[in-house]
Amino acid sequence: MTEIEAIKDRHSVRNFVNQKIAKDLIEKLNIMIVQCNAEGNLHFQFFENAGNTFKNLVNKATGLESAPGVIICAGRDDATLDERIGYYGEKIVLYAQMLGLNTCWTATFNKKHVNADIRNDERIVVAIAIGYGENTGKPHKSKKPGQVIIGKGEKPYWFNYGVKMALLAPTALNQQRFEIELLPDGKVKFHDKGGILNKVNLGIVRYHFDAGVNHINKSGKKTKG
Repeated sequence: MTEIEAIKDRHSVRNFVNQKIAKDLIEKLNIMIVQCNAEGNLHFQFFENAGNTFKNLVNKATGLESAPGVIICAGRDDATLDERIGYYGEKIVLYAQMLGLNTCWTATFNKKHVNADIRNDERIVVAIAIGYGENTGKPHKSKKPGQVIIGKGEKPYWFNYGVKMALLAPTALNQQRFEIELLPDGKVKFHDKGGILNKVNLGIVRYHFDAGVNHINKSGKKTKG
């Protein structure tokens, strides 16, 4: 499975089977986490046993307490932390999908029951539940490209494809409160329109867009034809 296939196939999963994650997959996942921590100056931490991380009424009602593993998303606290968490966290989420695992971004977890190593200058932002899903999740209704693209007129194929991938990004409550603008100099600007976990959402959206553009660049397919 390629990363683009993972973007298209991956949906949030809240109900997991009672099965431990295979050791070889844990090794691969931890290698990716180390890489993302280095690239993003972050402190993601994977726990094979989620313990009481998801033991609360909300998660019992939704089924999320069944998640066997958890990735705690933390890092040095500054103005860019939430967006960096979203960007590199989604890279990990998509890699997990490629490994045959299922995931769910969540802010409903018990920070008091998290055994993560959090330094004084760090902050936990969100968590990612991970394991083998009872199902593959369901796709949600998405906005049209024209609803998130700023500016009229024809756009290059690579930009449109990036937007297409961005619209497949998971966002809190599926609100998709973002806009994307192609500037005259060819750079891309992402606009945050607020909402729950808005900066995390924007980071996830940015990663999807970049993955789409990178795919086009590698394939050499500059135009739709």
